Amino acid sequence: MTQAGSLESNLNQNSPQNSPFKGLFSNLTGDLTGGLTAAVVALPLALAFAVASGVEPKAGIYTAIIAGIVAAVFGGSPVQITGPTGAMAVVLVGIVAKYGIEKVWIAGVMAGIIQVALGVAKLGRLVKFIPYPVTAGFTNGIAVIIFCGQLNNFFGLHLPNQEHFLQALWQTLTHLEGYNWLAIALALLTIGTKLLWNRINQSIPGSLVALIVATIAAVIAKSQWHLEVPTIGLIPQSLPMPQGIAHWNDFRLVRELVNPAIALAALGSIESLLSAVVADGMSVSDRHNSDRELIGQGLANMIVPFFGGIPATGAIARTAVNVRAGGKTRLSGVIHGVALAAIVLIFAPLASQVPLAALAGILMITSIRMLELKAIGLLMHTTYADFSVMLLTWLVTVCFDLVLAVEVGLIAAGVLFIKRMSELSLVKMPEDGEFLAGIPLEFGKQIAIYRIDGPMFFGAAERFVSFLRDAPEVKYLILRMRYVPSMDTTGLVALEEIYHDLKRHNCQLILTGLRPEVEQLLERSGLLKEIKRENCFETTNSALSQIMPTKQLSISA
Repeated sequence: MTQAGSLESNLNQNSPQNSPFKGLFSNLTGDLTGGLTAAVVALPLALAFAVASGVEPKAGIYTAIIAGIVAAVFGGSPVQITGPTGAMAVVLVGIVAKYGIEKVWIAGVMAGIIQVALGVAKLGRLVKFIPYPVTAGFTNGIAVIIFCGQLNNFFGLHLPNQEHFLQALWQTLTHLEGYNWLAIALALLTIGTKLLWNRINQSIPGSLVALIVATIAAVIAKSQWHLEVPTIGLIPQSLPMPQGIAHWNDFRLVRELVNPAIALAALGSIESLLSAVVADGMSVSDRHNSDRELIGQGLANMIVPFFGGIPATGAIARTAVNVRAGGKTRLSGVIHGVALAAIVLIFAPLASQVPLAALAGILMITSIRMLELKAIGLLMHTTYADFSVMLLTWLVTVCFDLVLAVEVGLIAAGVLFIKRMSELSLVKMPEDGEFLAGIPLEFGKQIAIYRIDGPMFFGAAERFVSFLRDAPEVKYLILRMRYVPSMDTTGLVALEEIYHDLKRHNCQLILTGLRPEVEQLLERSGLLKEIKRENCFETTNSALSQIMPTKQLSISA
């Protein structure tokens, strides 16, 4: 099948929301309300996350418009709202500082291609295998980075963006003497207004009200007392037009941008799919299609750089607002993008007066709300191992970068999983000092029975061998394997090693209760032929009856 054919197959899976236009106007009022509300919430966040990414504020608006519409039409979630996000800003600020915005556009297109490829390959469901401590760790790390990353704007400092978070934080802390007290006042005014407004009115977003209040205060301070603070600057009063991307055919540059592109694709995929899962839990709409969501997000990221935008992801907060306001179909996402375009056409000139300190205040509140304190408490009170994985992921996120944090977190979680699975239970039966009823004492000393609980794979193989080698000298060793659901090659080799070791000591290995999967593996490897099928029994009773046919035996199978 060609790639185009595979893409078509992905977009035509037997899911209720496969057609982009299925049920488009079935919830017109709810979608209109949801889309407009999401647009109002998205406006200040799009500006703020663009600034946090180290690019011009207009790039955030253009991203929310273009990516929001494209992902809504082609994505796999009927209620997902796409645009600039804090997680992507954390990665982008370092890439922008190192490469510049034009190279970020190239990396964004490459990231989109990777996401589409992941969706076509049906790898969208892999996000479900990311352990909870890892997601909690990098989410809390992102929150810390966003908060500290806004200290420059909070204090009104004019400092260049740094590639790494710790460098930027150190730069800020060593230049605090240049603070602007008006910027600090406006940031605190924004924070106070947002918190207070959310208690007064829930229908109008507090972030928008706070932005307007801080902007009015900045204008008054400038006109009355000639006090100035950094502002976001002029946003063109026009819609984004397609543009070319310089050096896109420079293969040496493309090779240089492979790692940033992979980082953007990985983060964009994880963030979008996690957001879609959250949306599923809030909405009564159709469940999302993970593979199609990757394709939709990939197409959005392939297209948005040609309009001067930055890579985007599904946005949990804006998606939640859309659902709560009544959005149920992908029309709500389209309305969100169109509404933002209308806002740009009408109110763009006013945006030039918005102080960066106000955006800093909004992002600081957003970052504090991103902190998963409940997750920290849960992990602290459950297992210290899971808490350690979360803490490690958090530290790597803060000290290095987000993608490395996910990689390290997954490796740590994998090691922890192997350790837990390797805790193979080997129970000697009967307990020491006792023996089976009906077996003469002199003969009973020649039989050892062990019950194995758990999968025999590479994590448990060495313990299995060491444990049985310490068993006393007996004539028969019976392994009860009814509770062994699976076995890998390392476990197979360990069992073979035990068999040959017992054979050298003139001890007969007997297996009971083999499951079909394990029996087939033993047969394919040839080990069953060596052990001999007549030494494999359905129950331990039947094995003992074979060894002592004249005795009445009693043991649970």
